[in-house]
Amino acid sequence: MLVSLSQSREETIAEIMDGVTIGAAFAAAVAAHADRPFLAVPANEGRDYLPTGFEISYGEAGKRIAELAAVYRQAGYGIGHRVATLLENRPEHVLHTLALNSIGVCCVPINPDYRAAEIAYLIDHSEPDLVLTLGAREASIAAALAESAHQPTVFLSERFGGPLPKVARPAHDAQPLPETAASILYTSGTTGRPKGCVLSHGYEIASGAWYAALGGAAGLRTGQDRIYNPLPLYHANAGVVSLMGAILTGNCQIQPDRFHPQRWWREVAETGATVVHYLGVIAPVLLKLPEGEYERRHKVRFGIGAGIEPELHAAFEKRFGFPMIELWGMTEMVRVLGDTVEPRQVGTRAFGRAVPGVEVRVVDDEDRDLADGRPGELLVRHSAETPRRGCFSGYLKDEAATEAAWRGGWFHTGDVVTRDADGMLHFVERKKNIIRRSGENIAAAEIEAVLLTHPDVQQAAVMAVADELRDEEVLACIVLKRPMPDKEAAAALFQHCNQRLAYYKPPGWIHIVPSLPTTGTQKIQKHTIYPAGTDPRTLPEIIDMRVLKRRSS
Repeated sequence: MLVSLSQSREETIAEIMDGVTIGAAFAAAVAAHADRPFLAVPANEGRDYLPTGFEISYGEAGKRIAELAAVYRQAGYGIGHRVATLLENRPEHVLHTLALNSIGVCCVPINPDYRAAEIAYLIDHSEPDLVLTLGAREASIAAALAESAHQPTVFLSERFGGPLPKVARPAHDAQPLPETAASILYTSGTTGRPKGCVLSHGYEIASGAWYAALGGAAGLRTGQDRIYNPLPLYHANAGVVSLMGAILTGNCQIQPDRFHPQRWWREVAETGATVVHYLGVIAPVLLKLPEGEYERRHKVRFGIGAGIEPELHAAFEKRFGFPMIELWGMTEMVRVLGDTVEPRQVGTRAFGRAVPGVEVRVVDDEDRDLADGRPGELLVRHSAETPRRGCFSGYLKDEAATEAAWRGGWFHTGDVVTRDADGMLHFVERKKNIIRRSGENIAAAEIEAVLLTHPDVQQAAVMAVADELRDEEVLACIVLKRPMPDKEAAAALFQHCNQRLAYYKPPGWIHIVPSLPTTGTQKIQKHTIYPAGTDPRTLPEIIDMRVLKRRSS
């Protein structure tokens, strides 16, 4: 079934959620759009795969996916199995995921920036039957398995033409249903370890249908759009929302390996992109570039994303000639809301209003409703009758956390917003102990836990500080067990974190302090570490470690 743009959005979603799996949706797209492009990779001579670019039609992709699915099926894979994938942003990620989903296997994508201990946790927690990885990432998986209790089969994607080892346990004798788990995406939580968000076939399909039917200044045109999405496929944005939106409308997803500022406009222009996805960090970087030949040769109708700085919003639209649509969504609830209807509230962090299928409240810490204009936590649900319809299935192996998030029949997002009298919602900040850096959610508790394993650390408090380029950066306030020079301590602590955490998680700022304020039960009071109005980055004793935060590959 394809999206019917003549129906109301909620009618479309209800119809799709109740009867369509990912495999069925893709088969329908192949039947209707066999000759249209499905997936493209921009040319990039500096990349170690497909340097001249790549494009595959729906028909060609359908054949390849069927071949992959046959190999998995021959090895015994099916419903009840999980496969972890470490395939970066390559076409293999999309093709293998669709093949696995078509036979009911649940996919667990691995962040390629994870260190061995982080991958080991994901493997132990999700217990995949197989890890499919690129040859270049084989050493990362081996290092993770050396620390992991669970020991799945490992297979290289480059060898997939050969026989796949038989899976150890039989699949369930059933066919995929809309409620069957399609993927488990790991997202940082406030208690330290990432949580595994279980997403069903119905959820992922409905997410794409909702996006495709946004309307106003956004929304997709059947068979006419090309979506340039430089965000990672292991996140819901590229791997679920835009990909499923493309499939349901017979459109093409353009998938670069990542955001490259110097290549952005050339790739957007040369690939014929009509939609671009962004994070807040992308706008200031592009605005700082000198004017170039490609920036006005594009065909972009709109950009879609979140986090553009208010003072840059209008300037970006004026210079580059298309609207930047601010959205709200999260892995647990990607029925995105967007400021899509003209006149849009450019430069106000507005992200739309409640609509049928997404009811909202703005509440205080006691879940009491707040008056319009007052900041409070955003709560969401589908409706009073079916509050969880259209949301994630739950946190893997953590029913308590799932129920806590849904207390009172509303999902607690952890986002602080305000609501205008006309219902328009505006993003303010994150309520939870989460640092939002360049689109990645980082749990302060996870970094604190790693710091406290260092023999010289007595106490640690991690929090967010503003960052002009990346939205927020990680600040760690640390009490040492023994006197040592601040810079020496900071260097040692940064390396301690960097060896154990993905490159973006270690502290970008380190402040060695003599003590931290605590309650009577010794809980650190982060809000009193610095006087109100203080910008810690301006303190002479704070140490800037940001230059050390680099990808290893």
